[in-house]
Amino acid sequence: MAVAMGGSEFKIVVLLVLGVFATASYCATVSYDHRALVIDGKRRVLVSGSIHYPRSTPEMWPDLIQKSKDGGLDVIETYVFWNLHEPVRGQFNFEGRNDLVKFVKTVAEAGLYVHLRIGPYVCAEWNYGGFPLWLHFIPGIKLRTDNEPYKAEMQRFTAMIVDMMKKEKLYASQGGPIILSQIENEYGNIDSAYGPAAKTYIKWAANMAVSLDTGVPWVMCQQADAPSSVINTCNGFYCDQFTPNSNSTPKIWTENWSGWFLSFGGSVPQRPVEDLAFAVARFYQRGGTFQNYYMYHGGTNFGRSTGGPFISTSYDYDAPLDEYGLLRQPKWGHLKDVHKAIKLCEAAMVATDPTISSLGKNVEAAVYKTGSVCSAFLANVDTNSDATVTFNGKSYQLPAWSVSILPDCKNVVLNTAKINTAAMIPSFTRQSIIADVESTEAVGSGWSWINEPVGISKDDAFTRKGLLEQINTTADKSDYLWYSTSIDVKDGYKTDLHVQSLGHALHAFVNGKLAGSGTGNSGNAKVSVEIPVEFATGKNTIDLLSLTVGLQNYGAFFDLVGAGITGPVQLKGSTNGTTIDLSSQQWTYQIGLKGEDLDLPSGSSSQWVSQPTLPKNQPLTWYKAQFDAPGSSNPVALDFTGMGKGQAWVNGQSIGRYWPTFIAPKSGCPDSCNYRGAYSADKCRKNCGKPSQELYHVPRSWLKSSDNTLVLFEEIGGDPTQLSFGTRQVESLCSHVSESHPSPVDMWSSDSKEGRKLRPRLSLECPFPNQVISSIKFASYGRPSGTCGSFSHGSCRSTNALSIVQKACVGSKSCSIEVSTNTFGDPCKGVAKSLAVEATCK
Repeated sequence: MAVAMGGSEFKIVVLLVLGVFATASYCATVSYDHRALVIDGKRRVLVSGSIHYPRSTPEMWPDLIQKSKDGGLDVIETYVFWNLHEPVRGQFNFEGRNDLVKFVKTVAEAGLYVHLRIGPYVCAEWNYGGFPLWLHFIPGIKLRTDNEPYKAEMQRFTAMIVDMMKKEKLYASQGGPIILSQIENEYGNIDSAYGPAAKTYIKWAANMAVSLDTGVPWVMCQQADAPSSVINTCNGFYCDQFTPNSNSTPKIWTENWSGWFLSFGGSVPQRPVEDLAFAVARFYQRGGTFQNYYMYHGGTNFGRSTGGPFISTSYDYDAPLDEYGLLRQPKWGHLKDVHKAIKLCEAAMVATDPTISSLGKNVEAAVYKTGSVCSAFLANVDTNSDATVTFNGKSYQLPAWSVSILPDCKNVVLNTAKINTAAMIPSFTRQSIIADVESTEAVGSGWSWINEPVGISKDDAFTRKGLLEQINTTADKSDYLWYSTSIDVKDGYKTDLHVQSLGHALHAFVNGKLAGSGTGNSGNAKVSVEIPVEFATGKNTIDLLSLTVGLQNYGAFFDLVGAGITGPVQLKGSTNGTTIDLSSQQWTYQIGLKGEDLDLPSGSSSQWVSQPTLPKNQPLTWYKAQFDAPGSSNPVALDFTGMGKGQAWVNGQSIGRYWPTFIAPKSGCPDSCNYRGAYSADKCRKNCGKPSQELYHVPRSWLKSSDNTLVLFEEIGGDPTQLSFGTRQVESLCSHVSESHPSPVDMWSSDSKEGRKLRPRLSLECPFPNQVISSIKFASYGRPSGTCGSFSHGSCRSTNALSIVQKACVGSKSCSIEVSTNTFGDPCKGVAKSLAVEATCK
């Protein structure tokens, strides 16, 4: 207990000291040399994390940033989203979630630095890559190349953002937190498609940025031919092998992908923390001094902000802070330990370049040594075999695909494959949206509704000959575009309606009835459907509702990728066997829905219908309900089980698109995930055969205690009475620590005699205020096996492990137990032992 308390005291002091130092260093000159960023004349080893301000709320920002600082971050990195800030040319929005200045100042208040990635192309799985769509309609414009109309707009916006930051004195050169800025973004991945103009464009972009005189360095990521006036940086799952294009610039990793994005129709990506920690340690081992997690908090794609197309509303990204802003354990805690271990090496790392040597097959040592200061990293990059190596006369065990960090070149403070942080199993406690309804059918379940008209219903509809591309028609003012035509039939008959679309989905109605639907996917947005239909004698209407699910955000000329029904539209197999092509006839078009024009998302219209029978499983229906916020202060999500596809608003704020009926493939999710070996986005997937996303985040700050309004627009049909709220809980804490684990990083000492006395410890801590450990579900010391939630006893075990753990932990918010025979006795002499525990918090 004394040791654990001492560790806590040490941690508090370190955080205070770092906070004061960081704040004091804001009034700084920022430069760089071949080793590192140089702040106020001192080289720095920095850890950064991405938090995108519009993917959370201002009320969430302080907590997210503090948790980032607590996790060992020095810098917060964010993009700047042009289409949010200038949705109409010359009309700007920096309010609410778009308040960039407030976000940067909130970071500064926490004592952290900022890397401002202006772009202004951002990719980010964001709608149209962050570009406002009005750019597309400027005469003669070509985006992201040596084109005068584009360069004029890019320079105008970039300069505006820089001037805004200068006016608020937010650059480090003015006493603010911004130490880096970025111009362009991953252009080197696709610049060959733009020919010679790409090179002149990149030179222009760098010169333009530097000319804005921010007083801090500019970077270009993924740009091997970046001009010498900026720093070229690396993005990827691994960047240890990256070499800057200049001997005078430091090795910077702007995007270490902490997971991957989720697409509607896809399984859920996850990246094991052992692999992520390995990648981080390898980068710093091989000379890196600035690394950024993309993402540290992913957040939520509110509104129609998703790109892709088909990017989900959740942008969780398997980040250390989950979508709701809670710690993802053990990822957050293990990375925190990695950061502490690396910072213990900072003095040696900034003093010199690493000396790298081989210790055997797939085993490598990197030593930073100058005078009496020495730190080392030992890496085993083998994907299967553990290794025993001799380094400086001592023997070290290195698990496969791991790095051991030795701040004094003698003692191991941390191995990336050995986790000391307890895992958390999250869960959601469900409750009905509308409580105390005795007979849902009799009272309509408290829901009211409005039917969206099929086909043309607005006065601004227009008629053209032939089929129009959707984005050029709607300018992305809405997901929806109606295509309407009619045919006259002498004698009724059955046929197949064939429709081809550039994407992303469509619903076909014949004579006002839904005949069929089709959708693309993240791999191929195009839609091709053949729908059996029956025409009556006389006039028959064909109404096709085409919809987008976020606009393209990546690739060469991504801005020119179209959407909508461009044809052909045909009737195949009519009574005489011929094919009738409707593509070139007169079509009437309607941009958006009538309900959008009536502002139904606000819930304030007088047209809502409340009758005893609620229409269910009916396409094109608006629903509204009043509800009370769930109790407690825990994060809240809406479970859309029972609904089809559509959009949702809470108190007028869009929580995004919902699509619980888009199911992930049944295959591709392993029973277990082996962290060893190179990670890719398709490795370690989960949730196969299930909806890609059922739960949709509703920020607490958007809710009142009572009388909240929920509005849904359902496209294909669903039952809103099945909706429920989920309140985020933590079901269990789990940890499994072996005798070979290093002692906790906070307890590390360079004194070898003291170091021998320190043993590994298993620590548990409940995540929410007012929670305590209420029970121990499982405890075993000896040879336990399994994973969190499914531990089992091994061939030998201590008979008193459960009672010892119960005594140490039950009733406390946190506990720490030494993993040794001193605590549990020795149930099997001469055998390597470990302690596995699963606990419940209440």
